[in-house]
Amino acid sequence: MLANMMQADESRRRFLGVCAKAGVGATLFPGALYTLAAQAQQDTGADPGTFAKITPEMIDQAAAMAGLTITEEQKKQLLDGVVEQRDSIRQLRDLHLPNRVAPAFSFDPVPPGMKLETAKKPVVLGAAPDVSGLSLSNEEKLAFATARELGELVRTRKITSIDLTKMYLSRLKRFDPQLHCVITLTEERALQQAAEADRQIAAGKHLGPLHGVPWGAKDLLSVKGYRTTWGAAGFEEQQFDTTATVVDRLDKAGAVLVAKLSMGALAQGDLWFGARTRNPWNTKQGSSGSSAGSGSAVSAGLVGFANGTETLGSISSPATRCGVTGLRPTFGFVPRTGAMALSWTMDKIGPICRSVEDCALVMEAIHGPDGQDRMVKEASFCWDARFDWKKLRVGVLSAAFEAPKFEEPKRKDGEADAAFAERVAMAKRNYERAVYDNRYERASLDALKKMGVTLIPVELPKLPWGAITPVLEVEAAAAFDELTLSGRDRLLTGQGSGDWPNTFRIARFYSAVDYVQAMRARTLGMEQMAELFAKVDVIVTPSGGPQLRATNLTGHPAVIVPNGLRGDDAPLPWKTGDGDPANTGGPGTMTSITFLGQLYSDARLAAFAHAYQEATGFHKLHPKLA
Repeated sequence: MLANMMQADESRRRFLGVCAKAGVGATLFPGALYTLAAQAQQDTGADPGTFAKITPEMIDQAAAMAGLTITEEQKKQLLDGVVEQRDSIRQLRDLHLPNRVAPAFSFDPVPPGMKLETAKKPVVLGAAPDVSGLSLSNEEKLAFATARELGELVRTRKITSIDLTKMYLSRLKRFDPQLHCVITLTEERALQQAAEADRQIAAGKHLGPLHGVPWGAKDLLSVKGYRTTWGAAGFEEQQFDTTATVVDRLDKAGAVLVAKLSMGALAQGDLWFGARTRNPWNTKQGSSGSSAGSGSAVSAGLVGFANGTETLGSISSPATRCGVTGLRPTFGFVPRTGAMALSWTMDKIGPICRSVEDCALVMEAIHGPDGQDRMVKEASFCWDARFDWKKLRVGVLSAAFEAPKFEEPKRKDGEADAAFAERVAMAKRNYERAVYDNRYERASLDALKKMGVTLIPVELPKLPWGAITPVLEVEAAAAFDELTLSGRDRLLTGQGSGDWPNTFRIARFYSAVDYVQAMRARTLGMEQMAELFAKVDVIVTPSGGPQLRATNLTGHPAVIVPNGLRGDDAPLPWKTGDGDPANTGGPGTMTSITFLGQLYSDARLAAFAHAYQEATGFHKLHPKLA
């Protein structure tokens, strides 16, 4: 008996040691059983395609990790079942499912009883922009023109698409060594598209406001004939024999694809296999991500517009950091066919541009079902630049705009004096920065009041949004199952505790039961958000905070707009080293504000954000690169 207890204790210590090495805490979920068996298989040096025998001791340890109590009788009953269950897992692994294969379920953010607008209406553009001051002789001004202005120049044949395309290709080549925002130039394709655009327009065939305008695609969208790297080491030469629906639709709108832009590896952050993409406002800082190259290139005037994707902040964060405008659409508005899958129930594709109007024009071109992405709704996006936004009910997350309060970190057990002092100093600096940035957030409320907007105080539903978020990580681990099982995750550039390799391993400890429970909690969140948006049409909020998790989980749209340039008096970042992940914000960098909308009300939401942007003009600021 004592020997068995000692053996079990040794097994427990060994398992916890394995977890510690993997960066996993001691509180684990039921997937621990298979992980324990996999570790045993690895220790014996057996073929990776085989499974180690599951022992009663492994069940004891897995149950302990899961917080379950299993009797000896129950253990005997379940042993054959878990072995059989694991055999079914082996058969599934033998299918070698590619990333493009989605699960046999669809996520629907629309609550019961909600009716979507499906009627197609013509685009209503505002007055033609004054482009008299834009010309090739003043590249610095032309490069930062909006897509609407660029399209007008090409339409009126004041500038050819060929000349515009050559200018942007030249700028991409010139500034990429500073910004690291390009993975692949699509020069040959672009010049052919631009020449065709000029021919069509000369013949009187104008395809719309994006006709002849150069743009950049985040490198998770497949383009036939070009590599699609997903920003990840080990995928540098990956190619697909198809073109993503979004790219195809922009081709049909006459837009000119000039580059495949950088993205954080497998849609995480701004670090990719080539470098860290930089913020044009401060090139010692990363651009944030994962739509890193899109934010950077639009900000630096290297493309007319770009696309991004968001699962949990990947449009919002680079738009904020780089001082550009992002539209994260309602989940299920834009087809993801031909795009890398990270989370089937959360991934969204949207535009990153220099203005809200540009975002609306891109959304008009890319939204709607394609017959392949089963989660896309038959809903209309009807851009109307003359929409009467004053009739909208505007809410404000009041608590998020209150003055920040400083909370000193609690000392950890056994923490050294120096380590604790470092954490306290960092917390104080972050507090100073939050206080400073709160000026800009509160100024946005003043600007809205000057526009005549009556703000209605509202609260975000009080749910544990962070506890629901692991559904993303579980789906991502499934999307890249073979990467983890094969050990090829070692090739990825990021190998820290917060990077994908470790996150994917942790996700394997999350049980199917807990995933379903999290999705049920998500349903509660959707219901409560529906109640919130029954009171208001638009909500103004800081771009970070719990709303970012909540609205990505419930599928609500957001428009992120520039909201002012930090002054020389802004507190310095916690770290100022070149490319240090903690080097964010500080003097001479941009801030943002976010507007949230009801499901599938993206065009109406954009009309409101457009009005704010026209009233404030922060989108007209741009960085100056040497």
